[in-house]
Amino acid sequence: MEWTDEGIVLGVRRHGESSAIVELLTREHGRHLGLVRGGAGSRMRPLLQPGNSVRAVWRARLDEHLGTYAIEGLRLRAAALLASSHGVYGVTHLASLARLLPERDPHEDISALLEQALEDFDDIGRAAAHLVHFELAMLAELGFGLDLEHCAATGETSELIYVSPKSGGAVSRSAGEPWRDRLLPLPPFLRQRDEGGGWTDQDLQDGFRLTGWFLLRHVLEPRGQGHSDARAGFINALARYRDRHSSVS
Repeated sequence: MEWTDEGIVLGVRRHGESSAIVELLTREHGRHLGLVRGGAGSRMRPLLQPGNSVRAVWRARLDEHLGTYAIEGLRLRAAALLASSHGVYGVTHLASLARLLPERDPHEDISALLEQALEDFDDIGRAAAHLVHFELAMLAELGFGLDLEHCAATGETSELIYVSPKSGGAVSRSAGEPWRDRLLPLPPFLRQRDEGGGWTDQDLQDGFRLTGWFLLRHVLEPRGQGHSDARAGFINALARYRDRHSSVS
């Protein structure tokens, strides 16, 4: 068995004295593990860092075997990503989300979205927006997508500012007003698919609250899990960044 694919490094763990088991999210073969001989050595270590994009050749005698990877670098962004606290937390959290996908099951849209997010992580606000969009996409990929295009009560498509925590459907201003304290805020950037800066600090907080609620309810708690420490670390780093810049201004 042999295939060649491009992927993003999600994680690495040492195997024996010099080898490493590398976990990739590949475009066509999904989340896939393989053994890299010499992967624990100094030559390969910079290449096998979470967030890097690589080309991998996987070989095994049988499809169900772990197999081996021969890996070459394509986009070695890890050093830049891991230079900031929000980058460390963000990459770690994105990897933890990708691990919710079943092994060896292709998810090309998620793979492309992960690549897009990692390419645009310098600014913490944009990184936050990418994380929220990625969490929303993961909900849809796992079968728990939210309907943010139509009001769950009236079918309207305008002034959608709430989300029902029960149904996951958007709710319009007029329909939701009597129950506003029971509904989740819907930040505009999630409806407009706008990742170019069209959000406020409150929008980003509301976005994390929204996706966090449904991830916990539908995905994590049924598996006996909670939100990753990295997610909380990123949100705290975002708050600290905003506090520092607010005091300066």
